[in-house]
Amino acid sequence: MSISAEHAAAQIKSGDHIFIHSAAAVPQELVRHLFLRKDELKDVTIFQIHTEGEAPYANETVDAFKVKCMFVGPNIRRSIQHGHGSYIPVFLSEIPRLFSSGTLPIDVALISVSPPDEHGYCSLGPSVDVSLAAVLAAKTVIAQVNEFIPRTHGDGLIHIGNINHLVKHNEPIPEVVSGELSEAELAIGRNIAELVEDGATLQMGIGNIPNAVLASLGNHKDLGIHTEMFSDGVLPLVESGVITGKNKKKHPGKIISSFVMGSRAIYDFIDDNPLVNMLSSEYVNDIRVISKNPKVTAINSAIEVDLTGQVCADSIGHRIYSGVGGQMDFIRGASLSEGGKPIIALPSTTKKGESKIVPVLKSGAGVVTTRAHVHYVVTEYGVANLYGKTLAERAKLLTGIAHPNHRESLERAAFEMQR
Repeated sequence: MSISAEHAAAQIKSGDHIFIHSAAAVPQELVRHLFLRKDELKDVTIFQIHTEGEAPYANETVDAFKVKCMFVGPNIRRSIQHGHGSYIPVFLSEIPRLFSSGTLPIDVALISVSPPDEHGYCSLGPSVDVSLAAVLAAKTVIAQVNEFIPRTHGDGLIHIGNINHLVKHNEPIPEVVSGELSEAELAIGRNIAELVEDGATLQMGIGNIPNAVLASLGNHKDLGIHTEMFSDGVLPLVESGVITGKNKKKHPGKIISSFVMGSRAIYDFIDDNPLVNMLSSEYVNDIRVISKNPKVTAINSAIEVDLTGQVCADSIGHRIYSGVGGQMDFIRGASLSEGGKPIIALPSTTKKGESKIVPVLKSGAGVVTTRAHVHYVVTEYGVANLYGKTLAERAKLLTGIAHPNHRESLERAAFEMQR
């Protein structure tokens, strides 16, 4: 029996710890009604990773809610940077254990689900990720039943009997569409495509660089997908037969992911599609699982890389910008895979023309991938393979793929550091 969103929000009490469903699966109607109680509640803690859509609870003028996030997206970035919320640095693979162990206790999980099937099972749709663990750990589960949520195969099936309160409300889920690819991004895509071997298992994220890579793989054969997330860029490769997954050792022939963000086309693609299995990030991002697949090619982004190979990917100096996410899970998993290639990809400069390859990381910058873990670094100017290289050799290789306007100053900095 369904209840109103107002009635559902009334179940939340001051002092509660709440989890909000991830990415495109945010239960927007439940969030809106939670926010309407801002004057009645106090000391409510909200746990989340990246979420799409509005996040009114993160407004700096609201005292009732405090956000503790494990990945910072645009909708809460200002709040985190201004101290209204806080950031928990953690590998995506380990977040489910924070919930299941009670390290981060969850009183209420607010989720979106597809309508129940004839057996009473609903689906977590495009976001199983850490959300499944939150549902299993929560004392109370409140679900927005939404016909726009795709019904996906895998771990994300929840029987209606395990949901405490149902709210029926249909609304389109957020779509994320990447912009037009720049010449630099296309060049990065071509450079990475040359590293991808036939039969490789790919991990990639969302955005222009992953799309540029995927757009350059049209002549490859028998690629597989085992990734924490994917988006629209895989569709042409599935349709053309480039992605078959036939060489994968884990889940051959299947696309394995923990969450999906993109356009309506990708949500329609995963709807009731047995080709795609949506699984918990505790499994998908497990290094032991990742490394069993052959030629794992993991493509991850960075904010800056220093001349020794240290990779900052979650902050701009002290300012938290995103999160650790699954970068280290897949960098390490790829490096242990037979024929694997861990790749850090970034444009050579910022929009302001500043070099993203730097002598030293900014003060306060977080090292997400250590210099001991880094292998390939790719910009539009080429590929630097740092694996097994000395600090001096690394500095020379990284300077060689920096923007030409910055190479001389990087060479001087490297010389001074080696004196």
